[in-house]
Amino acid sequence: MTWLQRYRLRYFLRFSFWSVPLVSILAALFAARSVRWLGEQIGWTWFDFTEAGARGILDSLASSMLTFIVFAVSALLLAVQLASGLLTPRIIALVFSLRRVKISVSIFVFAYTFTLGVLSRIEQQHVPQLSVFLAIFSTLTSIVVFFWFVQQIGMNLRPVAVLEGLWERGRQVIDSVYPRALEPTTPASPPLDLQALPKSARIIEYAGNSGTLLAFSTQELVAAAQQADCVIELLLQVGDFVSRGDPLFRLYPADCSLAEDTLHHMIAFGPERTLEQDPAFAFRIMVDIAARALSPAINDPTTAVLALDQLHRLLRYVGQKQLDLGRVSDGQGKLQLLYPTPQWEDFVMLAVSEIRLFGAGSLQIPRRLQAMLEHLVAVLPAARTPALRQELALLHRAVDRAYPEAEDRRRAKTGDYQGIGGSSLSQPRG
Repeated sequence: MTWLQRYRLRYFLRFSFWSVPLVSILAALFAARSVRWLGEQIGWTWFDFTEAGARGILDSLASSMLTFIVFAVSALLLAVQLASGLLTPRIIALVFSLRRVKISVSIFVFAYTFTLGVLSRIEQQHVPQLSVFLAIFSTLTSIVVFFWFVQQIGMNLRPVAVLEGLWERGRQVIDSVYPRALEPTTPASPPLDLQALPKSARIIEYAGNSGTLLAFSTQELVAAAQQADCVIELLLQVGDFVSRGDPLFRLYPADCSLAEDTLHHMIAFGPERTLEQDPAFAFRIMVDIAARALSPAINDPTTAVLALDQLHRLLRYVGQKQLDLGRVSDGQGKLQLLYPTPQWEDFVMLAVSEIRLFGAGSLQIPRRLQAMLEHLVAVLPAARTPALRQELALLHRAVDRAYPEAEDRRRAKTGDYQGIGGSSLSQPRG
């Protein structure tokens, strides 16, 4: 199995909503037979259901559970559509990939299928007492799970819960892509010497359907480069859109024996960006939520401040990481792989610039941005401060343009972690 096939399998299992309920159907059919056998072995007689009573109860439960499943899934779809309209459509795939959502729906499907399996095995002379009891118990459990499910969906689709979930997912992908902490005393890596690369190069074009670069296997690409004794340069950054015929790889030297099909099986594309190898996408979703909240149609700067709270955390976290330069060498220090990757300035611009432009006229936004940037300047290493100070200067100029009154300008340039109302104004935190 190639890396691409393994990746697609993992992607399917993670984002497929229907696969787990399908497994629960098969598990329920197996459980119905196993429980019937177990009941016969232990001679379970509690409750002593009659044939007519068992059929009546299970008939009612089966029809009710089917209605129950339809209602639960419809409510989920409605809640997700409302939340995506208020926040961003990018959360739809994230919601359906949540484990608690899949497990809850699977419990409903299991109870329904198990009840049908037990109902079909009831005979006039023999009622599987344990099976009937467990069918009733599974239905009652489904009712309890349903109320928990409704609470979880309602609470977890609030803006603050969605943003905190994005922070956690963003932290995980940052740890996976940038595993090393920043060492301020470590000298900066020298710029890549392009003259050291072979003069001749061969371009490999993308041969698949148009899509977005989701992930690639660094280990597989380096191993291929070592085997072919060449340098592979990936020309796209994770998250970039590509069409058929666009340049995808550059190989040094041009006459290396590496096959194009081999490289295409080490890189994955899809219809939209994901968080797996794309730490900037977590910032992108948060900024989209803030931008929508600042639009004239919604005009909800408090939600934008909530987004800035999590952007603040995420910027501080990525600012303490040793960011990847997109160069991989073998054990002897020979360069094998090059690929583009976002740098600190890219993360800062992504997190700040659009919110500053959209929200400069709302007093909460420049105050919260001021507090965020001042705090990051105070706590992050000195190498991170130039980009932050540049954003501070741009913020002050935006405030000067947006507020004709001097007092309003003074207030807008005062850092406030709450946007408006914080008591510890302009006080940096450790």
